[in-house]
Amino acid sequence: MPSKRIFQNIILQLSEASERNMGVIDSHSVVVASSDLQQLDSTVPGIIEDYDGENDIKRIGNRVYCYIAHNKRVEYCIYVEGLEKSAECTAKMVAAFLTEIKEYHDDRFDKGKFIKNLVMDNILPGDIYTKAREMNLAMEVQRAVLLIRVSAGNSISVFDVVSELFPEKQKDFVFSISETDIVVVKEIGRDIDLRDVEKLAGSIIDILEGEHYVSCVIGIGTIVNTINELATSFKEAQLALEVGKIFDNERVITTFDNLGIARLIYQLPTTLCEMYLKEVFRKGSIDSLDQETLFTIQRFFENNLNVSETSRGLFVHRNTLVYRLEKIKKITGLDLRQFDHAIVFKVALMVKKYLDSNPTKY
Repeated sequence: MPSKRIFQNIILQLSEASERNMGVIDSHSVVVASSDLQQLDSTVPGIIEDYDGENDIKRIGNRVYCYIAHNKRVEYCIYVEGLEKSAECTAKMVAAFLTEIKEYHDDRFDKGKFIKNLVMDNILPGDIYTKAREMNLAMEVQRAVLLIRVSAGNSISVFDVVSELFPEKQKDFVFSISETDIVVVKEIGRDIDLRDVEKLAGSIIDILEGEHYVSCVIGIGTIVNTINELATSFKEAQLALEVGKIFDNERVITTFDNLGIARLIYQLPTTLCEMYLKEVFRKGSIDSLDQETLFTIQRFFENNLNVSETSRGLFVHRNTLVYRLEKIKKITGLDLRQFDHAIVFKVALMVKKYLDSNPTKY
């Protein structure tokens, strides 16, 4: 909100130009600006409560009152002395002028809007520190960027639910960038690490899914130390979600710092990926593996290539699993019981997933 000093200077100038006494009353019925200095900080009982949400102009005594309201809630009330028609016109003009001043001030000093523009990379690098100082934003503190992606068509306002989880509005910022995507910029202490941020993401998911039945996934960028790194962290959170969607769509929380080899494969040219598959497998051999076989391979990898553990987990006899592994060896030419072959096959499966996601060909 603009300061009282700004309103007072404007009212004095407008009063002198119009040759009328006038003033500004805030939402607590206190006179915050007046051409009559004796009226400053006095109260006007009942004037705010009398607003009915429809009529912006009232005439009481020798004053015309003009309300400035948002969503039927009074923010300010302008008064001008005089009951003639010109007094009403003056009150409306003063209200319009102060509304423009207020919107300009709010826009210029809106921390949430500044952070959103910063995250979306809409601010020139040279302007970041200047504007941050104007808004008294801490520039060198740790922050984490979380990108929450929810399923479309929810009956509740997910944005409102998430916003309520972060009451520190001067330090933590929540904003929507699309119908399904919500960004959280969270200020964190020096003793907070990535695991703590992942726990926070887990809490958000528990609330959205457990209390509001909204399915979602969350991508987390690198924890940054300066405010000008937020755009980079946001891009990392986006990449984390995209990579997670391709390579591990069962995971609901994906962090950029833990993408591992998936990040490398995601950034490879598709031509190299296709060459790799042709080099590793006999023609069409990987496509001939059915879902049951692929599931067996996945469990075998999860159990660190341990035949006994995998057979117990699949509830099959050890010899049955050995038979399946021999079948895979016959089809692909790779023996998954050998570490080197297992690594080649694991990477190949990830490359296949990447190509199946229809990436841009290059």
